[in-house]
Amino acid sequence: MAFTLELEEWVGSVWHRFITRRASADFPEARVELTPRQRSLQVLFRATGGARHLGVEAVSDRDLLLRRNLLQQIAGTCKQVPLAWCDGDNLRLPASVAAFPDVELNQELYRWLALLAAQSGPMTHWGRDNQRWTLAVLERYPALRLRYRRLVEAHLSLRPDPESLNPAEAALERALCQALREPGSVERFPRSERAAWPLPLWLYPAQHLANPQAADLEESEQYLATPPGEQQGGRKRAERIDDTTRDGGLLIVRLENLFSWTEHVDLDRWSDDSEDPDAARVAEDLDQLTLSRTRLRKGGGLKLHLDLPPADVDDIPLGEGVLLPEWDYRKQRLQDDFVSVQTFIPRDCEPQPLPSRLRGPAQRLRRQFEHLRNDRQWLRQQTQGCELDLQAWLDFHVERQHGQCSERGLFMDQRQTRRDLACLLLADLSMSTDAHLNDEHRVIDVIRDSLLLFGETLSVLGDDFALYGFSSLRRQNVRMHEVKAFNQRYDDQTRGRIQGLKPGYYTRMGAAIRQATQRMAGCKRRRKLLLLISDGKPNDLDLYEGRYGVEDTRQAVLEARRQGLTPFCITIDREAGDYLPYMFGANGYTLIRQPEQLPLRLPQLYRQLTQD
Repeated sequence: MAFTLELEEWVGSVWHRFITRRASADFPEARVELTPRQRSLQVLFRATGGARHLGVEAVSDRDLLLRRNLLQQIAGTCKQVPLAWCDGDNLRLPASVAAFPDVELNQELYRWLALLAAQSGPMTHWGRDNQRWTLAVLERYPALRLRYRRLVEAHLSLRPDPESLNPAEAALERALCQALREPGSVERFPRSERAAWPLPLWLYPAQHLANPQAADLEESEQYLATPPGEQQGGRKRAERIDDTTRDGGLLIVRLENLFSWTEHVDLDRWSDDSEDPDAARVAEDLDQLTLSRTRLRKGGGLKLHLDLPPADVDDIPLGEGVLLPEWDYRKQRLQDDFVSVQTFIPRDCEPQPLPSRLRGPAQRLRRQFEHLRNDRQWLRQQTQGCELDLQAWLDFHVERQHGQCSERGLFMDQRQTRRDLACLLLADLSMSTDAHLNDEHRVIDVIRDSLLLFGETLSVLGDDFALYGFSSLRRQNVRMHEVKAFNQRYDDQTRGRIQGLKPGYYTRMGAAIRQATQRMAGCKRRRKLLLLISDGKPNDLDLYEGRYGVEDTRQAVLEARRQGLTPFCITIDREAGDYLPYMFGANGYTLIRQPEQLPLRLPQLYRQLTQD
């Protein structure tokens, strides 16, 4: 069985490398890295007129709505590409360049982007501004005309043929090619629903980092300037909407999802005399600001705080909170002491036995897992044993062919061994878990049953395990709910805490994973498994949304792996394939398509993940 899985993984990796190479538009053999040239490019940028306070940093890939060919769609490539751009803090250049088959041309492209950025200014129109800056560079440094011509001709030979595109995209492609050959000759760019194939010789806008760049070719844009006295965080596109209350309309929610009458009262939650301390930072992170006229009644009236419950009814905090870092992909660094995490235990949770509806499934799981407690395990690479270790023999044969023969055992043997592993199960308790799966079950009900059956199974198996839940309300309030710690017994007290879990707020997943990683640092087991149950992607009320949350979660997973943990995500979100492979890896998650089966599937998944 193990050999079959390894063979499947090997075949899959070979196929992935093959199809990725065939679909790639880059030239890996001529790749040039930014890191060894970062200092020299910064000197060139400043010496030719660039702002002295700006540095040169690597840029993250950004989304582009491109027309991809069949191979690229199969391989899943060319969805994101590294593009150069400049803001008020840094000149952002691709971490590596492989746009040309010649190393010298790739090096020249880095120098050209630094020169172009030195002549650039605020961008009002992507096409016209890049032409104007290109003319400024060539007029100031006439000796660069030949080098620029070489870059343009080499790039044009790699661009798509306009004849293979639809009329709108073909017209845009011809206009861009002309703008590259004769900068300043194109004043109006045709519109297209899809972005043009990336132009590595041009700078891209600093705004709209997560959106397709087709909108950057519009004739004009409306911007909202920052009011006087406020911090200049960049100009924003503004849109005014009508936010007046209207009577009537179609009810598009299920009546059982209406938790209370107060949720549908027209309340101005932030229209009080206090200011939101995170408002300025959230506005900087937005690409487009939406404005509406809101009724304000200052200085009096009733004020309601609908976020956190009062202390006398809230869960019981355990000790003081801890400060954890958070990854900012825009700055490519961890922000120290950025998130506050507080551990709680459920309030008024009396010890309770296992619910009667789960006693039958729990008994069946105990019988299935009981033999694993004292089961004989196969030990590999032994000097003597009852069977030949085929994988060890193959490794030995390959090493001997290359003259590097290391000492290793070539046999397998069955011996009585103790399972040397620990597991921490982390359950998402965000408000989305209050949604109904069907007429009988909510997501939170399935999560409670899963924790109960998981605890019943592992208490029989004898493995060290801990159970936690989490939710968040901005970075100042990340809540970890302790159901069972490693040093606690699984008993009726734990069962009562599980049955007392309630849906919380939002899903700051990166902070929860980092806190769980710290909790497992004290475990002395050889193998450490971190299981995460979630029903959606990371999100919160502040900037922890979209790519920011995904990137932070991915970094938290990488940090956990560096600490020796094996993170694995179990989700019921059918759209998980769009983001979980990036965060946890292709083999680091599984999708439960029938959420009602999660309580029974969870112990079986644990068994598969912990088999030697």
